[in-house]
Amino acid sequence: MSEIICHGAGARFLNPGVRTVIDVGGQDSKALSIDTEGKVKDFEMNDKCAAGTGRFLEVMARALEVDLADFGNLSLQADNPARISSICTVFAESEVISLISKGEKRKNIIAGIHESVASRISALARRVGTTEPVMMTGGVAQNIGGARALEKQLGVSITVLDTAQVNGAIGAAVMATKITS
Repeated sequence: MSEIICHGAGARFLNPGVRTVIDVGGQDSKALSIDTEGKVKDFEMNDKCAAGTGRFLEVMARALEVDLADFGNLSLQADNPARISSICTVFAESEVISLISKGEKRKNIIAGIHESVASRISALARRVGTTEPVMMTGGVAQNIGGARALEKQLGVSITVLDTAQVNGAIGAAVMATKITS
């Protein structure tokens, strides 16, 4: 089974009504459109660069000298999100370092990073069509700031479950039971 099918099956198992799955992991991000039978109708994937992934957030956390686990809550405290215009990880890191040197608040930089990531991921979701209910999976889903920025970009409510990081594995198990039944 492909990773895409497994992510769709896991989301469908956890929420039978789900129609859009946005999976943001460490190395890639993807958006899936699910039909009423739970099959993947369409998908888009960003797998060519780290921008819009967990790895991107890790690099930004290191540049900011902030624990990645604190990213979500810090961004929710922002009063004026910084604009991060670069979509390349290397250039965005330089932009972040420049913002720090100009005295920008870390929470505003982090909120800007989340908005940048959400912009990239929402473009994937729009290409497949964003139909509610929408579920976000993958490790980045545990980052409340990233999830909220994505909700804002898409104009929809996004469900994030405690099992978001293992959704693909759940889907693989669901698919395995279908094969062996």
